[in-house]
Amino acid sequence: MSNLKIAVILGSTRPGRNGKQVADWVFAKAKARTGADYELVDLAEFPLPHLDEALPPTLGQYAGEHTKAWAAKIDSYDGFIFVTPEYNHSTSAVLKNAIDYLYAEWNNKAAAFVSYGSLGGARAIEHLRAICSELQIAHVRQQLSFSLFTDFENFASFAPATLHDDAANTLFTQLETWSGDLKAIRD
Repeated sequence: MSNLKIAVILGSTRPGRNGKQVADWVFAKAKARTGADYELVDLAEFPLPHLDEALPPTLGQYAGEHTKAWAAKIDSYDGFIFVTPEYNHSTSAVLKNAIDYLYAEWNNKAAAFVSYGSLGGARAIEHLRAICSELQIAHVRQQLSFSLFTDFENFASFAPATLHDDAANTLFTQLETWSGDLKAIRD
């Protein structure tokens, strides 16, 4: 077992979401690795209201029990894989809200991105890269982008092309390396 903990964060709570299948695929591949311990974190299990903290998250003075629980969860990880849909050329509102709740818990950690959408969700990843930079999250170059046209059957059943396997391995390797290096900085 590794001393690195990485969360695969499922960034959609929409009923009938395609993201669950994508996150399960990523998580299954991650679990086969030995470089880190991976855990699937489903935002549906963390019902955060639209940001309701009176003080900015940079102060770390959380009032709500839901915020404290979310902060403890995120603080326990060394890295993240954000699985995001692309809605209106960006990430989902629920994922952006969950990210915005916290600050220090994200700092000096690493992230990778997996997206899906009609154009593979690439624009959602670009927005997440900017958000992560502001939160001092180092993001790796390799990403996975799944098309609703070619990686899903009838836009509903996830059936990714095998060409994504090599990219996934590169993503995991980059993320584990960066997460380990940043952990050394935080310790």
